[in-house]
Amino acid sequence: MRVLVVEDERRLAFTVQLGLAAEGFSVDLAHDGLTGLAKAMDHDYDVIVLDIMLPGLNGYRVCSRLRAAGSDVGILMLTAKDGEWDEAEALDTGADDFLSKPFSFVVLVARLKALARRIGSRAPRRTVLGDLVVDSAARTCTRGGTAIALTPREFAVLDHLARRAGEAVSKREILDAVWDSALDSDPNTVEVHVSALRRKIDAPFGRAAVQTVRGAGYRLAADGG
Repeated sequence: MRVLVVEDERRLAFTVQLGLAAEGFSVDLAHDGLTGLAKAMDHDYDVIVLDIMLPGLNGYRVCSRLRAAGSDVGILMLTAKDGEWDEAEALDTGADDFLSKPFSFVVLVARLKALARRIGSRAPRRTVLGDLVVDSAARTCTRGGTAIALTPREFAVLDHLARRAGEAVSKREILDAVWDSALDSDPNTVEVHVSALRRKIDAPFGRAAVQTVRGAGYRLAADGG
């Protein structure tokens, strides 16, 4: 899971980053609202941990601008202790959840995982790439109308590539998105699943949609005939 933490208390931000990385998350940091907004607009995050009191642009405005731009990224806002008005305004501006400072790290991790699950379930999508159709909601894959049987992990890898169709996606990004545990962090695992996808969605149909991008990872092409 890829997370952006926008927090101006640098010691807290680095502590959260280290803790989440140990849990298998991929974490980026921003220490002011404008930088946080720019990163959120430029990158594909699963969840954003967003403090309210930020220099440059406060958390409410960052959240509202993301929603106005059409972003459906999961947003967990950090509010003041016993800050009922903060919590209400956080939800009103488009946040999905909130957590009061000081907070338990265990609770933060649980909230992030739950939020990622909710966001994933509320935003199904169907990606069409030539004659290849990847349906995230139904978790099905077809090529030219023919159903292709994939394991849950194979589908998760394909779905992640489909969401970034045409872009080079690194092995590390795929690991972070598909494998939640730091125990499953061997890049060879990705190679094995990509090879399986090629055997199933490409080879039988004379296609080469799953492409290797030298030094960068893999790309799912619109039509690799």
